[in-house]
Amino acid sequence: MANIALKQCVFLGTPTTNMRHGSISVIGFPPPCLEFPPSNSHSRRINRKLVLTRAAVTVEQQTQKKLSLIKIGTRGSPLALAQAYETREKLMASHSELAEEGAIEIVIIKTTGDKILDQPLADIGGKGLFTKEIDEALLNGEIDIAVHSMKDVPTYLPDGTILPCNLPREDVRDAFISLSAASLAELPAGSVVGSASLRRQSQILYRYPSLKVENFRGNVQTRLRKLSEGKVQATLLALAGLKRLDMTKTVTTILSIDEMLPAIAQGAIGIACRSNDEKMADYIASLDHEETRLAVTCERAFLATLDGSCRTPIAGYAHRDTDGYCVFRGLVASPDGTQVLETTRRGTYALDDMILMGKDAGEELRSRAGPGFFDFLGTQK
Repeated sequence: MANIALKQCVFLGTPTTNMRHGSISVIGFPPPCLEFPPSNSHSRRINRKLVLTRAAVTVEQQTQKKLSLIKIGTRGSPLALAQAYETREKLMASHSELAEEGAIEIVIIKTTGDKILDQPLADIGGKGLFTKEIDEALLNGEIDIAVHSMKDVPTYLPDGTILPCNLPREDVRDAFISLSAASLAELPAGSVVGSASLRRQSQILYRYPSLKVENFRGNVQTRLRKLSEGKVQATLLALAGLKRLDMTKTVTTILSIDEMLPAIAQGAIGIACRSNDEKMADYIASLDHEETRLAVTCERAFLATLDGSCRTPIAGYAHRDTDGYCVFRGLVASPDGTQVLETTRRGTYALDDMILMGKDAGEELRSRAGPGFFDFLGTQK
């Protein structure tokens, strides 16, 4: 088929919207095409027969190729992919049939939160911006399970889906990163800290009112690049993500829980499936880390009670203490850091009790904040 001057594309079988790269599919691309030789070729009939024979073999091979048993849906950021690969590795280690080549496919799905990077999350819809399209793909059968950062998951789940699994939680603390200072306390007055999180903003301004916080979005690599370009003097990132990306060398200092209370469910990975898919539910339930799931459930009960949104700086952390009890600490604040309300709870490390702890803590802070507090936050830009 040398000296081909013209390409004629023929799609064999039914066209698909996926283009496969090994075990990764990217939604939104056409399949490759076959090339036919020019019609005026001296050996046109022979070459055409050769092409069609090869095409038939390709179709047969594709038919015989074992279909993937599980399609994992995820965002396409390096961190999201690291979490999807972690999930894949755990599934392969737990189920022999999933360890076979091609048994698990990773499908990248672009979400609204990934597409719009020049506006604060609160201004473009808040909760669910990083999960909506993935949930839709799950319900439409384009994927079998969805891997999420739990802090991105709204307190409600779409009808027809369940989230029965949390992987073991990573370090929940935040990391301070700067090229000019060793800590937030050492930043000169007027220094700019880049962060898209109102939770971080409120706690920074509460302790260091002389600093400024500006909207700072993008994946980990993008934020670190902006920092190196001098657009801000410092930024804060979740230590869990840096660990999963093997990028802890970028950390200047790790903030204590007392200095920066983490986001609800920070450091936790959640895996969802369709509620009527018992096979997938069984697969992912085998990976569940109960201690993490109970802690995340407690924190999310707190968030749900406060009816928090991206306009409401809310933080919370539940963990097991050395005596085996659950200790919970929750916070709600104004974005400018002038009002910060906190509370704590301690009780047995059991699902029902921990849900009640989270709800009770949320009800207390809602009562202390007063009826106009959350209404005021909802009007802020």
